[in-house]
Amino acid sequence: MTQTSHKTNTNSRTFVDTVTYRPGAVILYPGKSDMLYRVASGLIRVHTMDDDGNGLTLRYVKPGEYFGEEALAGVNRAYFAEAVTDSSVDVINPALMSAEDNLVVTTHLVRTLERAYESIYRLVGKRLRARIAGELLELKDTALATQLDSGETMIYATHDELAAAVGSVRETVTKVVGELSREGVISAGYGKITLRNEKQLQEIAAA
Repeated sequence: MTQTSHKTNTNSRTFVDTVTYRPGAVILYPGKSDMLYRVASGLIRVHTMDDDGNGLTLRYVKPGEYFGEEALAGVNRAYFAEAVTDSSVDVINPALMSAEDNLVVTTHLVRTLERAYESIYRLVGKRLRARIAGELLELKDTALATQLDSGETMIYATHDELAAAVGSVRETVTKVVGELSREGVISAGYGKITLRNEKQLQEIAAA
């Protein structure tokens, strides 16, 4: 889980540097927050843990999106941020941000809040089957997904990771994944899931 950093020449007033992370590297821990981060490439998982040590994925951060927004208000961070794939992250000093920079981040925060509302609705208002379908569709447009020669999308995700994202446990998620596989909606292998029928998956997610 090595990481390297180098100075960036882009907007040097605001950027501190750009840091690259290997999969599994923890970028942020709960605690003091003083910098803002923007994903340049890869995928970042923002997650927390309950009192029993169970992980819960709060959101995934894709290229062009930000995390560590607490630095804008000077409040402490209550979550972890971890690289899911090889990732490159721009470190930004909030104190040096221009009015235009602040508008971009504010727009991002509004979109993030909208996604959070959708995620909360799925967690409390949808059955597990629909939550899993929705999560797979979310992951389809991330660095965890790859396009196969058949035109289908394969997602690299374990049942544990899915469980953390949909607020369940691995055993129950494995059961639902098995059901979806038998129905031909997806096919599942070790650490990977192929979307066989995205239209049906969308219908399940909307149910």
